[in-house]
Amino acid sequence: MTTALLVAALLMGFFGSPHCLGMCGGLVTAFGLSMKDVSPAKRRALVMTYHLGRLTSYAFLGLIAGLIGITVLEPLMKGNSTPRILLGLVLVFVGMTMLGAPFLNKLERFGMRFWQYLSPLRQKVFPLNTFPRALTAGLLWGFLPCGLVYGALLIAVVAHNPLSGAALMFVFGLGTVPMLVATHETVGWLRDKIGRFRLRQLNGSVMVLSGLAVVFVPIAMSSMHGGHSGGHTQMDHSSHSAMVSDADTAPSHDMSQMSHNITPEMDHSMHDMDDSPASMHHSQ
Repeated sequence: MTTALLVAALLMGFFGSPHCLGMCGGLVTAFGLSMKDVSPAKRRALVMTYHLGRLTSYAFLGLIAGLIGITVLEPLMKGNSTPRILLGLVLVFVGMTMLGAPFLNKLERFGMRFWQYLSPLRQKVFPLNTFPRALTAGLLWGFLPCGLVYGALLIAVVAHNPLSGAALMFVFGLGTVPMLVATHETVGWLRDKIGRFRLRQLNGSVMVLSGLAVVFVPIAMSSMHGGHSGGHTQMDHSSHSAMVSDADTAPSHDMSQMSHNITPEMDHSMHDMDDSPASMHHSQ
């Protein structure tokens, strides 16, 4: 897994955190009310504890996603460009989701059924006045249905590595922490800045463009390299043919020259041999 994927996951979590606040705001409020009787220092420690539990759940889900990738997808992707193309398509899909496409709404509704199933267990962790309760609450919180989380899990699947999937989801969770632990005033400021500059949409656009680049840039480069190699091959073939032609012609030319030089000398020698008997007869 490259650093670029980790950065993408971190930014996805941070710029998508206003959506997280909408989904998790009620839960955060309930957690806060349950800690009203503890000291401020312990309260801060409890908040960090349940966020640690949430990130642990994300990492666990990322581990499962990576296992799915390595067991189901890996055998189908050996020796070809499928991993790269699949990663690019997932980035495009997640980027469009951040731009507002309702691709994961049905999956969120399905996850809500599981969340309701956990309701009796969730009730037992209140009030969050001890660290084990806070940690358990955070672990359960990680299973709250969220389209943004599901999008990050898709990236973890195509990473087809369990440890990489866990790291990616943990980093994604880190990106959501600032919005969820900020004070009311800071939350308002963050939401205003992210909304005013359309940072979520900007990040979604970057992810779409990155996905398209992952898919198509290597194809274009391969095509260009193939044409360039083809030109070299044709030139090499032409040069080879020319060399062979020269090699075939050179001996013929040399033999012709030798024949031209030898023939007059042989004719002259033969003429001398013909004249020799006559000379000998005359002398006798």
